[in-house]
Formats: sequence, C-alpha cells, structure tokens
Amino acid sequence: MSADVPGSRFAAGGADPYTRMLEGGRDGVLQLRRLTNGEIAEEWNFVALGGSADRDDLAALGAAEGPVLDVGCGPGRMVRAAAERSSAAMGIDVSPAAVRRARAEGTPALERSIFDRLPLEGRWRTVLLMDGNIGIGGDPRALLLRCHDLLAPEGRIVVETDADRDLDERSLFTVVDAAGRESDAFPWARAGWRTVVRAARDAGFSGAAHVRSGSRHFVTAAVPRRRPTRTAAPATATAAIQSPASTRG
Repeated sequence: MSADVPGSRFAAGGADPYTRMLEGGRDGVLQLRRLTNGEIAEEWNFVALGGSADRDDLAALGAAEGPVLDVGCGPGRMVRAAAERSSAAMGIDVSPAAVRRARAEGTPALERSIFDRLPLEGRWRTVLLMDGNIGIGGDPRALLLRCHDLLAPEGRIVVETDADRDLDERSLFTVVDAAGRESDAFPWARAGWRTVVRAARDAGFSGAAHVRSGSRHFVTAAVPRRRPTRTAAPATATAAIQSPASTRG
C-alpha cells in the first residue's frame, strides 16, 4: 500500500511492521489504527495481499485493457493477475521491501510514488487502486486527479472502496501488527463508493459506477475521449506512493 505525502510513507518508521512482514515472509494481520483515539479502523490479511488474486480481484480486473498500472502494488498480485490475462502491466509502490518482493517473483514494479514522474504518462489504459489505496496521501480527489492525468483518453480506473457507501474519513493513522509493533503516523483516507463516485466526477471522470463482487465494493470510471479543461486547484500536500496494506503504490 502507499501513503503519498512527502516524507510520510504508509506504515513506515517506528517499528516498521509492514516491512518486517514483507521481509520476513510471514503471514499475519496488519491493523490500521487512528492516531486520535487509538481505535482500529481496518484490518488487512497479509495472506490475501501477498498471495494470488482471488475471484473478487479478477472480477474487479474484468476486461481491463493494457497497459495496466497498479498503484500501491505491494507484493504484486494484481500485476501478475493482469499479466496472466495477456495485459502488459506494471506496479508502483513507495515501499522498497514491497518492490523487492514483487520483483523477486518476476513482477514488473518500480519504487515510485504516483506523484512522481512515471513511464507512459497519459497512455495507461487501466489504473488500479485496490485494497484501500484510495487512501493514499489522505486526499482521494487529489489522487484521482493524478490518476486521470496518467490515463489515456477512454482509459479506465478501478477503485476498491469501503463497504460503508457514504464513508469519508481523512485522518492520521498508524499500522500495527499482532505483536504490537507500530509504524509512525501517516495521512490516509477511507472512502465508501458514493464518496468515490463523487470524487471521480470532480476529478473529470465520466460514467462512474458502483460494482460489487462478494463482500467487496468497487467503483469504475473512464477518462472522456476529450479531456475537459481543468482549472488549477490550490496546491495540497500529497504523499508519496506506497501501498498494502495493499501494500499501496
């Protein structure tokens, strides 16, 4: 997964539980903890994040056209799933350990933030934000604006969302493992599908739609054939890509 605000990476610093799990090759659960009150907002099962794409992952991928960019790719399961469907695909993640693990399995991945200069700017056909990576940087609209710029005309974005359709939470969080090892705080967002649909429209996407597979929720949207002229928005602090817990990118 990935947090994308300069100097504040997802689950990094402190006891760095995410890197420990990636480098140790261990399975387990990582928890997203609110800094304000210490409550657990979310859990990620590392077995699922680091394994193979499941039925719901494949349903979300659908008939994705390549090239596919997985933002906050973590160990790279969605990149591999796209490649198995004969789509050119690449992952990005701000976590060096995540990128090393992905590459060790033969998965094309770059240690890069989504807010960095990337290959194929404006030519990607599909961008994925899975496993809660809509939270990267703590500003879904800024993240979706960047994804819009990366995509080709008529390119598609696929965003996994929270089950609470109206959830719109932006705060500082830490990540903690079962042994109580905790990361430094980083900005993150949690968003339900209605929130993401609105943010996608604000970012210039068209045809934003909610799709459900099993217990998981996704929003798909497309860049119009002709890009609308955008007025420059005030600069906001954005984080650098890292991903799960999707490891996010």
